[in-house]
Amino acid sequence: MQKGDYLSTILKSNRTVFTSKDISLLWQSQSTSAARVRMSYYIKKGDLYRIRKGLYAKSHNYSRLELATKIFVPAYISFETVLAREGLIFQVYDPIFLASYTTRDITIETQIYSYKKLKNEILTNSQGVDITDEMSIASKERAFLDTLYTYNDYHFDNLRSINWDKVYEILPIYNNQRMATKVNDLYQTK
Repeated sequence: MQKGDYLSTILKSNRTVFTSKDISLLWQSQSTSAARVRMSYYIKKGDLYRIRKGLYAKSHNYSRLELATKIFVPAYISFETVLAREGLIFQVYDPIFLASYTTRDITIETQIYSYKKLKNEILTNSQGVDITDEMSIASKERAFLDTLYTYNDYHFDNLRSINWDKVYEILPIYNNQRMATKVNDLYQTK
């Protein structure tokens, strides 16, 4: 790769957020120390923005949702973030909620990222999780089930748009009788 091509490779990418590993792969760099020195140079010049250790963006106008899925991997956007966007709940929440291997809240530049732990076999099952624009987002049916799995008693404002066939298709990955009973009850009262 030519000397001036390193920054242009990042700028041409559709991504707005990059990990150190992403950048090394884009640059086809074998040496992580050389890539680190080059990234540091671009940060000092203002051509690359360091969000936090190991996470970089083209500018301050990066996608918060894209960043959310790169802080902890694997993770996907779910729970109230998807439920509110899809109209299943009417309350809008400021934090971005994600399913992950850990439970933790992180604040970066006033944005709260709230991670909720799911069992590994549930988290890594891609059924009902869409990968679009460099991020993983749960379908409304998957977010509905993730929420029922995590919270014993949760109030949904509007379940009319749920595809119950998809719900019953995804439900077995949770292997949870309490959830199955709750889904049946909600289906009967829809």
